[in-house]
Amino acid sequence: MKLDDTLKVYRRYADGYDFVFGALFEPGRRAAVERVNDRPRQRILEVGVGTGLSLPLYRHDARVVGIDVSPEMLAKARQKVARLGLRHVERIDEGDAERLAFADDSFDAVIVLYVASVVGDTARFGAELRRVCKAQGHIVVVNHFSTKEGPIRVIEKAMAPLARHIGFHADFPLDDFLAASGLRVGAARPVNLFGYWTLLDCVNHK
Repeated sequence: MKLDDTLKVYRRYADGYDFVFGALFEPGRRAAVERVNDRPRQRILEVGVGTGLSLPLYRHDARVVGIDVSPEMLAKARQKVARLGLRHVERIDEGDAERLAFADDSFDAVIVLYVASVVGDTARFGAELRRVCKAQGHIVVVNHFSTKEGPIRVIEKAMAPLARHIGFHADFPLDDFLAASGLRVGAARPVNLFGYWTLLDCVNHK
């Protein structure tokens, strides 16, 4: 998707995002954060922090940096940080996942929530995730990936032209994503309603 289209969609979503998508996507958020909550004092990057729904889930000794392209969503996230006193949140910044403003090896782990099918250049996106994550660190991706066959696959293909209006690519094959991003999956499992979304736990091999 083009960045301008993404910004327009999430500008519309910002006010009602927590109500519409909060409970629906909560299992995936929790599973992703749990995967990196196993060690103390980690510095963690969350790509696609949105309105900050996942931020209260991190352990208190972590240092969490959240980025998103949507100023409207980030405003909601900053309000949550202030209201809930989330001292483990180091900063919340506007940022592009394809051009991360961090030095190499800046983070012990990276979490990417529901944005993989929004980026325009999957290869560049994957390279940036791997660059800023330390060797052997975990890159945890939660996203919808298209099914391989059946009636749902037909629907996904039919929705493909609507990506710029609905905010994600419904026709988004996992194999294509992995080939382009260069991520190596250590484990994968379904999450959220009907298991329609997938959590990918990737180990960063440099």
